[in-house]
Amino acid sequence: MPASPTDLFQASRKRLQRIAYRMLGSTEEAEEVVQDVWLRWHEIHDPAAAFDKPEAWLVTTTTRLAIDRLRMAKVRREQYPGLWLPEPQLSDSPPTPEQVLGRADDISMAFLFMLERLAPEARAAFLMREVFDADYDEVASVIGKSEAACRQLVHRAKKQLREAEGPRQTVTPETHRRVMERFVAAMQTGDIAGLKSMLAPEAELLGDGGGKVPSFGKPLEGAQRIAQLFFASALRYGERQKIQLAVINETWGVLRFIDGVLESAQAFEMAGDRIVRIHVQRNPDKLARVGAAWRVMEEARVGPGKT
Repeated sequence: MPASPTDLFQASRKRLQRIAYRMLGSTEEAEEVVQDVWLRWHEIHDPAAAFDKPEAWLVTTTTRLAIDRLRMAKVRREQYPGLWLPEPQLSDSPPTPEQVLGRADDISMAFLFMLERLAPEARAAFLMREVFDADYDEVASVIGKSEAACRQLVHRAKKQLREAEGPRQTVTPETHRRVMERFVAAMQTGDIAGLKSMLAPEAELLGDGGGKVPSFGKPLEGAQRIAQLFFASALRYGERQKIQLAVINETWGVLRFIDGVLESAQAFEMAGDRIVRIHVQRNPDKLARVGAAWRVMEEARVGPGKT
């Protein structure tokens, strides 16, 4: 018995969500794009019979809608109060080493933040080719350009991202976690010397408050200044501050709670055994799903009403 249109769509939903999130850096906007694709899918009388490759239609439609939405989003983000950072996603378990190699760090906050440098069509072409391993004829079909033009888009995007990232030392998941465990302990106690020792001298901290909570309008630079910031938080909040190690966008990061309320989700970039950049998401709108996901995970771990 052939699969129904609903079954065909549901089978592709996770892939469509992954595409839209990487395009937009926003879970909410990605969900809206996928919902729009769902509505368009059901406007077709019999989509299962209308296309030789239904999944290709779904991927193409998702990507094109995401390109259109990203064009509009870029205008809004230019007027965003302070720094704009992607919306974090929480996982209930860390990826295996094999999964880390397989996904090529394609969902990290650092990667999504760098993708903001690309124009919408370049971002789509780069993601399709380099992340989702699409052939250039498929990229061309989705983008609506020639294969040669798409090759140029991808080539320029790779060059632009390499220049933005600069040289980076490979960091194993085990090293990342060990450093993060030590950093969490130092954050909790306000160990300024310990904090500084784990930060590269040129480290920077990026904060997104969305104009709703205080945050830095530009990166905070230097290991000393960043260590002093965390020291001041520990001094100010004391036992009211709770630091939790958590898997944020498939790598170990930090959730900070003040009086039991999620105050920030923090993702870390490393080079060797030093932290080179910290992405601090404080915008309450972007933290809402993270907080809800954490509560569900905690209830599953200890049982309802026992957190």
